[in-house]
Amino acid sequence: MVRGATPRCANNGTIVSFSGLSFRVLEADGATVPVEQENISLAADETFRLLRWTKSLRQVSVVRNGASKPVQGHGDRWHYHCASEVTLIEKGAGTRFVADDIELFEAGDLVLIGSNVPHYWHQRGQSAGFSLQWDFPLEHGIWGFGEAVPPLQALAKSAQRGLCISGETAQAVARRMNELQRLGGLSRMLCFLQIIALLSEAPARDIRALAARPFSLSGTAEQQQAIQRAVSYIVAHYREPIRLDALLRLTGMSRATFARQFQLHSGKSFTAFLNEVRLQAVCRSLRETTEPVSVIAFNNGFSQLSFFNRLFRRVFGMNPLSFRGSAG
Repeated sequence: MVRGATPRCANNGTIVSFSGLSFRVLEADGATVPVEQENISLAADETFRLLRWTKSLRQVSVVRNGASKPVQGHGDRWHYHCASEVTLIEKGAGTRFVADDIELFEAGDLVLIGSNVPHYWHQRGQSAGFSLQWDFPLEHGIWGFGEAVPPLQALAKSAQRGLCISGETAQAVARRMNELQRLGGLSRMLCFLQIIALLSEAPARDIRALAARPFSLSGTAEQQQAIQRAVSYIVAHYREPIRLDALLRLTGMSRATFARQFQLHSGKSFTAFLNEVRLQAVCRSLRETTEPVSVIAFNNGFSQLSFFNRLFRRVFGMNPLSFRGSAG
């Protein structure tokens, strides 16, 4: 989601499409890659696991009591899992995707992602950080502690939109995550619970919801596939005029059904989604080229410069030239 005055854009070489219930990434060569389901297996004596990476999100290790064990990383591709997750970026930059939200990230970025919420970090160069993952099914012993139930339920509900954590809360969580890698036994469990407490008790000023609405991957396969065809078409042809009639033929839906299903799956209308994809491409060009604004707008599907300027100012709170200056 493009929001506010903060410069945000997709990275060069990759455009990510999302349809709420079915996610695919469209690479520069036109190939589409479906979202992956990651199966996270905790050891019998584990309530959570801490992942650490120092170069690439593909090369991660589970760290515990000062020791590490390599495992396959999934953070650099669209994926989801039943576990909740808090991820800290210590080094690196790129673009973060959580459900329908698209934002730039840099060192210090901290996000909480709920169960089965699709997410993906497109890093530029190397990165380093931690990811803390936990799963509390109904039979988990933690639900036997009455004091824990209300705050845990509230945190899980909020996390279904993805949460960006900032301020003193982010600093405190980052310190605990660094400590956690060296701890074992009850000290490790206590540190984990302190992190959960910091997240659940964070003041409103330190929390920002990312996705437009709570996300779920449930839905009929037929609807998912039809809307996915439309989304993939939009992402592949956003620089060209796109007529609604073409999407109706592609999906085999009526106008009313398409509007309803597209809104349900993506959290926004077809027109809003198309404009968002185009604005992401404009952001990238403003940051990475010196081309005139009018050329960038026309090259990315905006045929009316006056409309483009109004839309850009409404979304970012500034004109394109100011955006280019602030992004530099």
